[in-house]
Amino acid sequence: MSGRYDGGSEDGSTDGAMEGFAHHAPDGSTDGDERTFAALAPAGGRAFAQTWWGRAWLKALEDTALDAQQLKRGRRQAREGAVGAVSVRPGRITAVVHDRDGTAQRSDVLLQQLSDEEWDRFLDMAVDRAGHIAALLDREMPPHLVEDAAGAGVELLPGIGDLEPECGCEAWDHCPHSAALCYQMARLLDQDPFVLLLMRGRSERRLLDELQVRSVARAARTKEEPGDGTDDGGARSGEEAGVPAVAAFAARDLLPPLPAPPPLPPEPGQPPALDTEGTPPAGVDADALEFLAADAAARALRLLSEALHPSHEQQPEEPELTPGQDAVRLAAMTSDQRLVARLASGSGRRLAELDLAVRAWRYGGAAALSVLENTWPPEPEALARATAALDAAWEDGDRPRLRAGGGGRWTVAESSVQLRYGRDGRWWPYRKERGRWAPAGPGGPDPAAALADALAEDTPWASESGA
Repeated sequence: MSGRYDGGSEDGSTDGAMEGFAHHAPDGSTDGDERTFAALAPAGGRAFAQTWWGRAWLKALEDTALDAQQLKRGRRQAREGAVGAVSVRPGRITAVVHDRDGTAQRSDVLLQQLSDEEWDRFLDMAVDRAGHIAALLDREMPPHLVEDAAGAGVELLPGIGDLEPECGCEAWDHCPHSAALCYQMARLLDQDPFVLLLMRGRSERRLLDELQVRSVARAARTKEEPGDGTDDGGARSGEEAGVPAVAAFAARDLLPPLPAPPPLPPEPGQPPALDTEGTPPAGVDADALEFLAADAAARALRLLSEALHPSHEQQPEEPELTPGQDAVRLAAMTSDQRLVARLASGSGRRLAELDLAVRAWRYGGAAALSVLENTWPPEPEALARATAALDAAWEDGDRPRLRAGGGGRWTVAESSVQLRYGRDGRWWPYRKERGRWAPAGPGGPDPAAALADALAEDTPWASESGA
């Protein structure tokens, strides 16, 4: 076994322990066929390996080691963040592992590299199955990639006895230091399976370059073969080599179909509670923040429900609300008068004005709010249809007398009832209450029905009239 880490002092102190790693960047940078990863944060209570290939790596370690207590100590050290930067190169991983007493040991784990012949078989297999490389580029290692490689006589994942330890503590089996390094390595493998291929002897860049060369050569051979569907039986002069479209199309089935979307939850999720013993920072309103979080969850569920509906693509896109409209929408959702007051102030409205806006919103959303705050004269055709509908709804002489007030508004004479025309083509009933015109019901395409409903609910005390 190797001695204590090169550059370390005889008492195991860390002076010079990181010498040789200083030229590497901390984010998994490369130096030729070597990559160095910065020390990972403590793992806490989560499992070291989340992916199936990361768990296979740990199984090789746990099936090989003879002393379960040594593994347990190494797992605890890795969980506490005792493993320093990890250097990965063909056939070997290296890191400095710190004991609780402050000493540091250089620990290495060796894994046999694939031979040139094995790499040739792997690359030929990968060129035949483009989906495998696409999965690796997505930082995935699908089980059928490993199975196909094994079918070609290439074992990618380590097995029993394949992870050989070397440590400065001179243990003859896996010690806590080499075990901690292996547990940390499982986390790196989760993030990037190319790290395993680097240990087996090929860096990501070199591997992709060799795959490109083989793909181009195979495409060129395909073009030269007679009967391949080209007019002249081969590549034309000056034409760049490439992959025939028929071959690319045939590879579509190598990738698995997208999974079905998850089932729609029955209700919005609960936002986190912000009612803590601590005092929130200045300017932060915990109640308002909780209200906004609950609203965001409800809107997310509604949008997801609409997106998953079969006719979603045929539905018109919902216009985005202005800040003023969104303030009314939020005020319509709460009975907390303190929040209502904040929304009124933020949208530049008095409380009485916001109250009318909320009533309009509850009758018809943004369309009803627009009728309250804007005017929209009807087109001649719409006006003619409305006149005919009003004439047909009452007997001769019984029809309410309407006074035009301009801007698509008509007031019933000697009454506190009004009709308003909206940009959406609907007619909206209004009644005058305490000197202000207020929404009295939902809109509809029939002005006679809207007017009749408003007249039926007219009250004696609301007798003022006027446009």
